[in-house]
Amino acid sequence: MKYRLLNLIGMWMFPLLVCSQINTDRVMAIGRNALYFEDYVLSIQYFNQVINAKPYLADPYFFRGLAKINLDDFQGAEKDCSEAIERNPFVVNAYQIRGLARIQQDNFSGAVEDYVKALEFDPENVGLWHNLALCRIRQENYEGAKNDLDRLIQVSPRYTKAYLMRGEVDLMQKDTLAAEQDFNRALEIDRYDPDTWAARAMLLLMQEKYPEAEKDLSQAIHLSVRNAGLYINRALSRYHQNNLRGAMADYDLALDMDPNNFIGHYNRGLLRAQVGDDNRAIEDFDFVIEMEPDNMMAIFNRGLLLDQTGDYRGAIKDYSAVIEEYPNFLIGYQYRAAARKKIGDLKGADADEFKVLKAQLDIQNGVKQTADADADSRTRKKSDKNMNNYRKIVVADNEGVEEKYKNDYRGRVQDRNVNIVPQPMFVLTYYEKYSDVKQHGHYYKFIDDLNARRLYPSALLITNDETALTEDLAKKHFASIDEQTAAIVAMPDDVHKRFARAIDFYLVQDLENALTDLTEAIKCAPDFFLPYFNRAMVRYKQLEYERVAQDYDKQEKVIDAKIRSNAPDMGMVKRDLDKVIELAPDFVYAYYNRGNVLGALKDYRAAIEDYNRAIELDADFADAYYNRGLTHIFLGNNRQGIQDLSKAGELGLYSAYNVIKRFTERTE
Repeated sequence: MKYRLLNLIGMWMFPLLVCSQINTDRVMAIGRNALYFEDYVLSIQYFNQVINAKPYLADPYFFRGLAKINLDDFQGAEKDCSEAIERNPFVVNAYQIRGLARIQQDNFSGAVEDYVKALEFDPENVGLWHNLALCRIRQENYEGAKNDLDRLIQVSPRYTKAYLMRGEVDLMQKDTLAAEQDFNRALEIDRYDPDTWAARAMLLLMQEKYPEAEKDLSQAIHLSVRNAGLYINRALSRYHQNNLRGAMADYDLALDMDPNNFIGHYNRGLLRAQVGDDNRAIEDFDFVIEMEPDNMMAIFNRGLLLDQTGDYRGAIKDYSAVIEEYPNFLIGYQYRAAARKKIGDLKGADADEFKVLKAQLDIQNGVKQTADADADSRTRKKSDKNMNNYRKIVVADNEGVEEKYKNDYRGRVQDRNVNIVPQPMFVLTYYEKYSDVKQHGHYYKFIDDLNARRLYPSALLITNDETALTEDLAKKHFASIDEQTAAIVAMPDDVHKRFARAIDFYLVQDLENALTDLTEAIKCAPDFFLPYFNRAMVRYKQLEYERVAQDYDKQEKVIDAKIRSNAPDMGMVKRDLDKVIELAPDFVYAYYNRGNVLGALKDYRAAIEDYNRAIELDADFADAYYNRGLTHIFLGNNRQGIQDLSKAGELGLYSAYNVIKRFTERTE
């Protein structure tokens, strides 16, 4: 019989879990549910209870390690996965997560051991081969990496990342022809992956084919509009074509997205200086020096600009700082001598000029004092410390494709589906993620009136961008469950108390008890539409979790069976939303959510009708435009779909532009 806490006894769930015997299957299921919905801190609390009750089980250690790696606790994740492996050495996932944790600690040999072991059990696992190859690259075992990548391509011939990595290894071995073949093959397979265009662009930059590189980088930018690194690289290709204005425009865009980008500020400062925009160039070098106070090239460039703008004392201070660090840097003495003359310091100027004269005589006599600038290049590596290269554009030390370890467990850790999906359902809760690009708040007068009456522990808000609970917030809501339970005992027919406790249960990911409270709230007040709305969302989340849980870990047959035996169906979700619309026909979010449900049921034309109604009620509803656009595309109406996606992007959903690019090119 399914475990439930009785309402009248009180739902003191968390204290009881600590103090008494628990139903570990039930707690494990709640913990995995919290993990799936990215409540990592909360999930760890649940797994702790299972470990305390049954320390011989492998699964709670593994899942706790999974939560820890998502919180960047790599040592803790490694330790938990080791505990899981000790209890069950045949779980591939434990080796995979421990390998990722070891990678993050630069323990590449340990990660290689984990991936090799895991591949014994799962020899066709793409993620394992991917990460194994990257570890070998980090160990500079290029032949081993190519062997692994060859095997990966045999396992998955259309896996583009394998070709990109093999192309990188080709470049490390100076085989540009083989690299070009691999990058071109990746593009043949997938023209909608920005990494493939960026990889070939880097090869073209190395080959000094700058117009072609710019074209490839423009394609990558179309597919990944918010990637600052792509603009930085396109600026480099434009610089080599003497398109300084275009390069500066790219640096501007890159710095809008990544304001702390060192290369962006440094290079933009150089270009601004070249076109005479001295004051703004100084601002860029000020920023660089604030980031790296010992960056002598930035200090010297700022000194030159201060000199040009008449701040001779500031320029002398910068020149002196460089000369102190590089006492043989003759250009520094020359500029400082000129600046000292301008402020009347003739003695100091004479000393600097004498230093330059003596150095020139030494050079004539065969005494070499400093390295010359590289005349064959207009760029320098960021790590280059040769002061004579101070006027050169900076490029990253590693110009290759960024190394990305494959982690199927990041984000929604149990959902490996990376296809284009609709925007999520809305729910009434207390918290949402902060967004500095969100242009449209979500408002409904009835909810605002409820908040004004202070009926709930916190202000209700409606969102489809929920945030995970911190440890303190989790404790707060467990305590709130106790408080609401006591209030319900005193006032069993108070719908607001039931609804408040349902939200608490929802926030701590106990969906079964949340569902129970919402059903009781509906019995108390059948005309109060908010419990129907949230019940639809809770049932939808149960279905979503059940869908991925079956594929995620087939070993969890007992838990999955219990979930399935009590799972709702999509029809129940739709009926709750029908009732919301009946009770509150102007509640825009009910139409939107029902549109999502109808889409999941493949009833796309009915879904479009609901999105139409949502947009009629709120003309700036970006999520509705986005989902209606996708639905039109599913029906083959690409033109209408792209119009809607464009509107969604205009309203702040920037991911819409990536989708537009994909479907536009497919129809050409």
